[in-house]
Amino acid sequence: MHLQTRLATVFALLATLGVALASSPLSTQVNGLRALDGEWIYLEDRTPGRALEQMGPPMSAKFSMLVEEDAVTLVRGHGSRHRNVRVALDGSASEVGEPEKSARYSGAWKDGAFTYQVDFLRGPDKAPDGRIRREFRITADGLLVRVVYGSSESIGLYRHAEDIVMPTPTKSAIGDMSWLVGAWVGTKKSGASIEERWSPPLGGAMLGVSRTVSRGRMSSFEYLRIVERDGGLIYIAQPGGNPPTEFVLTELTTMRAVFDNPRHDYPKRIVYELSAAGDLSATIGFMKGGTPRSFGYKREGN
Repeated sequence: MHLQTRLATVFALLATLGVALASSPLSTQVNGLRALDGEWIYLEDRTPGRALEQMGPPMSAKFSMLVEEDAVTLVRGHGSRHRNVRVALDGSASEVGEPEKSARYSGAWKDGAFTYQVDFLRGPDKAPDGRIRREFRITADGLLVRVVYGSSESIGLYRHAEDIVMPTPTKSAIGDMSWLVGAWVGTKKSGASIEERWSPPLGGAMLGVSRTVSRGRMSSFEYLRIVERDGGLIYIAQPGGNPPTEFVLTELTTMRAVFDNPRHDYPKRIVYELSAAGDLSATIGFMKGGTPRSFGYKREGN
């Protein structure tokens, strides 16, 4: 269900119930909260005045919540190693953690927004040692998340994955990626060795595999594919052999290819670029802003 349809359904339900809702604050609260249910994906930074390189999600790039009648359960992505933290809507506190180090959650639904705060408690007297405040508000654009930590404030827009429009593929064929063929090797700043090996284009596809070796042992690997589909190219990644994630080719030159998937939490963009000297760089990051991570390769044997 698209975002607009989901919001329309929520508002229509509220309007249909009319007087009954007006006489039942709890019912109004629950139905307004329902729109917050599910998994949310970061889309863009909405913090005023923020420089491009500072842009990023105000909390995890993907998080989920479960709405109940009198509480919201923080399922994942809320910055806590404790999952399924139940935050009551009456302001009462929920404490999770160990005796010497814990976090106290309290929340409420007010003025069309769900807000909760986390007080970090440390030491024998359990005195607060920091606080995070998060606000979640449904807007016409999606879910606006505001996070305040100390004097810092960040705002980000999130949507359900199905409500994020995928980009239109750039017209291309698998042969257009022939410059990526070969064995590419490099070294990370940590000293770990990295490699990507790409097969020649054949049968509408190229196959690739990557490997990272640290201290003489393989620390990670990834299965890769680039395939033709609907007149364009799709990059398919399976890090660690996990289920595939697809990225759409949106830009292509004889030495550069950009693959995007705004529905993915991270990375949302993968860029391959060949330098004039014949070196390869692979860069991952968000579609706008932040600090992308880049890996450099040379052809094996060079």
